[in-house]
Amino acid sequence: MRAGKAEVGVQLHPWVNPPHHEQVNTYNSFAGNLQEELEASKFRRLRDAIEAGFGAAPRIYRAGRYGLGPHTARLLSESGIAIDSSVRARYDYSEGHGPDYSRHPVTPYWTDPERKLLELPLTTVFWGLLRRQGQRLFPLTAKFPLLGGLLSRLGLLERIGLTPEGVSEEEALRAIDIALDDDLPVLVLSFHSPSLAAGLTPYVRSEEDLDALYDWLRTVFAYLGSRGVRPTTIEEIMLAVDA
Repeated sequence: MRAGKAEVGVQLHPWVNPPHHEQVNTYNSFAGNLQEELEASKFRRLRDAIEAGFGAAPRIYRAGRYGLGPHTARLLSESGIAIDSSVRARYDYSEGHGPDYSRHPVTPYWTDPERKLLELPLTTVFWGLLRRQGQRLFPLTAKFPLLGGLLSRLGLLERIGLTPEGVSEEEALRAIDIALDDDLPVLVLSFHSPSLAAGLTPYVRSEEDLDALYDWLRTVFAYLGSRGVRPTTIEEIMLAVDA
């Protein structure tokens, strides 16, 4: 961070961040489901600890489990957060008491009329002959699970997130092509930080899995470079949207 090569953000998982006044259950694992005062108390304590530990105020937030709630945006704006990146567009977590992002935009957007908080959704695209109808058709795969597999095998419709966790290199490269064809201004790649060590997540259970994850990252970054996509920073994004 001191060298300007990294930035730090905040990610809140309710069950590991004090104060602990809620029951530990699935519903309360989404910070946005907590009472407004409790969500705010957990967030502010975590944010202050990060600022004290790193010597810089965090400017970006991602809710653990993508768990935004009705009071989160105002809390972030009041706490100096400039960008939220909690929205996993085209995913629906409502069956597990989480938010439904299935119809949220995949491009960045302001969350408020005052333009104080920018939403930077995780990059997810639809691929296949029916991808233009994906927004309407893909929710049906939740009701009819066999339909999703059939559409994918026939090359008709597939949802691809830009992540090394559960997404192959070939799928990721296809997703990049589609995102660029759709003129997405920012591509957001994501993964769980514990995946950088073997045995801590279901995605990386062994050293071989870890090697595969790094191979995925090398391949994807090289392809992004070949397509003229370059890394950016929170500072650059904020300067761009303020221009």
